[in-house]
Amino acid sequence: MDGRCAVETCAEFGFAETSCTPRIRCGFGTDVLLCTGSDEAYVFSPQERKLKTVLQCPGPVSDLAVSHDKQRLYVACRSGVYCVGSQLLLSRVKGSPADASSGPPELTISSESLVVAEEGVLSLLLVGSVLVTLSQRDASWMLTLYKSSNYEKLCSFSQVSGDVNTEEKTEIRRSPVLICVHSREATPSPSSSNSSSDEAPAPGHFHLDSVLFKLLFGVDVALAKSPVILCGLPDGCVCFVPLRLPGSRLRVLHSLEQPVVFVGSSGAGRCLVAVGELGRVVLMKADKGGSAEGRGSVFIEGCVPGPVVCGCVDKNTVYYSTGSDLLLLDLSEGTSGEEGQGKDEETRRKMDAALQSPTSLNVCRVVALAPPTCNTAAPGVVELLGLSVRGQLQRIRLPVRTEDSRLSSGSDSQVGRSVRDLLSSIGDVCERASVLKTSIKSKNQILQRLNQVLNISFLLMAGANGAEHPPLQENPIRCRASTSWSRLLQEDSLTLTCVLDNSSAYVLERGWTLSITVFPLCPPPSAGGENLSTNVSFPFQSLHPGETLDVSLPLAAAGGSSFPVTVSCSLLFSLTSLLGEEAANLPALQSSCISLPLNTLTVDWLHALQVSSSQAAQEKITPHATDAIEAFLRSHRIRCGGNAEGGGGGGLKYSASVRVSAELLRDTLMVGKSSDSDPAKTAPESVCLSLLEWLLSEGPGGVTTGQKGDHIALRGPVVHARSPNRHAVKLTAKEVDVGVEESLHTVQVQVHSSSIAAVCGLHHAVLRRVQTLLQRAPERAASTKRVQSLGLREALQRAEHLLQQIQQSRVSGVFSGGASTEQMSRTLLDVYRELRENPLLII
Repeated sequence: MDGRCAVETCAEFGFAETSCTPRIRCGFGTDVLLCTGSDEAYVFSPQERKLKTVLQCPGPVSDLAVSHDKQRLYVACRSGVYCVGSQLLLSRVKGSPADASSGPPELTISSESLVVAEEGVLSLLLVGSVLVTLSQRDASWMLTLYKSSNYEKLCSFSQVSGDVNTEEKTEIRRSPVLICVHSREATPSPSSSNSSSDEAPAPGHFHLDSVLFKLLFGVDVALAKSPVILCGLPDGCVCFVPLRLPGSRLRVLHSLEQPVVFVGSSGAGRCLVAVGELGRVVLMKADKGGSAEGRGSVFIEGCVPGPVVCGCVDKNTVYYSTGSDLLLLDLSEGTSGEEGQGKDEETRRKMDAALQSPTSLNVCRVVALAPPTCNTAAPGVVELLGLSVRGQLQRIRLPVRTEDSRLSSGSDSQVGRSVRDLLSSIGDVCERASVLKTSIKSKNQILQRLNQVLNISFLLMAGANGAEHPPLQENPIRCRASTSWSRLLQEDSLTLTCVLDNSSAYVLERGWTLSITVFPLCPPPSAGGENLSTNVSFPFQSLHPGETLDVSLPLAAAGGSSFPVTVSCSLLFSLTSLLGEEAANLPALQSSCISLPLNTLTVDWLHALQVSSSQAAQEKITPHATDAIEAFLRSHRIRCGGNAEGGGGGGLKYSASVRVSAELLRDTLMVGKSSDSDPAKTAPESVCLSLLEWLLSEGPGGVTTGQKGDHIALRGPVVHARSPNRHAVKLTAKEVDVGVEESLHTVQVQVHSSSIAAVCGLHHAVLRRVQTLLQRAPERAASTKRVQSLGLREALQRAEHLLQQIQQSRVSGVFSGGASTEQMSRTLLDVYRELRENPLLII
């Protein structure tokens, strides 16, 4: 093809983006009709380059059609089909002023012009005296036939719509294609070759070779010489129905599996062409081998570069637009009439090559095309009318095609195709490589994180299960805690602050969760066997080596919990955090996690004390009603007479004491002050104060209290406080000499309270702390004489005697039933008093 296309803009219609496909139709004489999907339709004269009439319609116009006698114009709108006479159009044109500045005449189509009241008509076609409409109703397509004289409904056919949804793929809703196919003789005589029978009788009508017509639609249709209506639907089906054959129904001829853009005939009627929106092309032709009676239909499928926006057919050429370019497809090899052995395979090969290398016309943004016409002033020049996406009506003049240009364009197109294929392959390989690189990087990151998780798991599990387990303070990942009282809404509450310390060489990344479980060691009788444990989880993003994570949780309200309380700390890791979004496809991993225990802490009564600043403040505390055990013991104390619990003074009725060697305290608590030159640091009062301060601030198992360094409460060796059950508590420490022949300096810690539960709990807490002192103290061998002088043998004998009393009371209670309950209670009270008044000495 020599030269380039000449594009000339004839008019501008301001095409707005609508939901219907724009169309260009042949009108009256040389005029053309245009609809852009808006409420207006236009009559334009290409020769005069003038817009003759603007039709104002009741709704968006979807299609236009002119009767064969050029006397009526049919307009398809959303509400139905309207008819306008040509005389009315001509009178409006003649009556318009000659001044072009006044604009084209306008004709408003009223409801009186409605001839077919059918909603949703998308395509129109006139076949003789029959008006054919194609509309969509819900999930079906309706093909309806009307008489054009009185618009009486003749019949209708329905076809269920397929799954192809054009509205999701393109912005413009694809309208169906509606044409009519006629049969003619396979080999016309030379005298009739230029007759009108070779031309389409009207726009939208095509002639097919009689053999191909019979093969496609059947012998009955060919014998009846019935025109066949073809409709290409947006779901990809090409359906047909004979017009004059009784009992006909709408049947599917072929499916492109993509919206049909246009259907037409080429090669003097020897081939029927259908093109889909995504570029699929189907050539339907007759088999060239054998006799006429033994021939069959051949369907040649191929693909052209898409997407296909619009197109038209002219002889052996298909013109189609992709939106970015206007292309020319030569079908002369596929529609030639040559016959012989091996011609079909060669034809297929040539057609495949032709489909892959269409000729570019270098015209862009065309959304509608009209069938081409030959320019009488310049023979051999083909002209197309196209409508651009901006609403410009363009006259496109194609250059003259010669044999040499066809060959050169073919070789150039082959080279261009090869280059495009190579570039496309390179792009595909690069894209795949990028995807694989991203996937490999993601999997490497997952493996690195999994390696970190396994290292941390081995580190913690080795410490938990190994025989050579390191001490708790040396555990690289551990928890410690502190308690503090706070007042909120006129109510005191105890808060536990847990600190996760990462002293390991690993990073606790996203996916780890700190889990804390709190449960009392001895649930109160009011719980009734109910599980009082509480679990709280704290997810965190990242914890690097040397960093800590602080979390707080309410432990108990005043008087609302039972002590001591066990705090179990563990680390949880969710496996779904490794995979991210991919974990949604693996339901089995949704609840999968790794649980690694860290350590267990104990919060006792000393941790939960509220130290008062003075004794006067302490006296204002109103004790609560004693529990059932206190009432029981009080009743027995009254019966027994005397004041056996006189260690407290005032309202502090119960007491317990612990004696610790002063030398042990100096070796452990005062070890840091032994080198001080001030002798007052090692005075007896200093040892007592150090012991009380240590009892109230530090504790075994990594739990501390908020009273550390509270010098207001520790002005002397007496501490006034309030227990968690809101009872008054007094702690005293004094130095006592023990022994007859050889005295030993000891420090006696006494606990006084009006609540026996508080005394027992605090006594247990003091013993736990003193037990840690024994583990820290240096080993020393005490002489036998000194042990005997301290009366330890007698103390052990008293303890054994008390144990026998307890066992005897239990046995008598079992065999005597409820009769000896009072006797057993008296025995327990005596044991309690004996232990309270004569504690063992810890050296």
